[in-house]
Amino acid sequence: MSGSIYFVQECPICGRKLNIRIQYLGRQVVCQHCRGQFLAQDPTNVGPHSHWEDVLRRAQELLENTQQSEPENRFRHPR
Repeated sequence: MSGSIYFVQECPICGRKLNIRIQYLGRQVVCQHCRGQFLAQDPTNVGPHSHWEDVLRRAQELLENTQQSEPENRFRHPR
């Protein structure tokens, strides 16, 4: 019986701790909770700004998706 080896990484978007298979190191992965995408990396080798860069990138993606899906004149009252 062979078992997979995992490491724990916090999702930079929602903050949940995730068990990630070691073979995914260096790859883009998707959080199963918030669907945020991020790079699987050894938490001991992460720079101090990488978390905030991921958060800002995700926020920008969400804003762009929201702007594309909002109907025009959403808040306009009929006269």
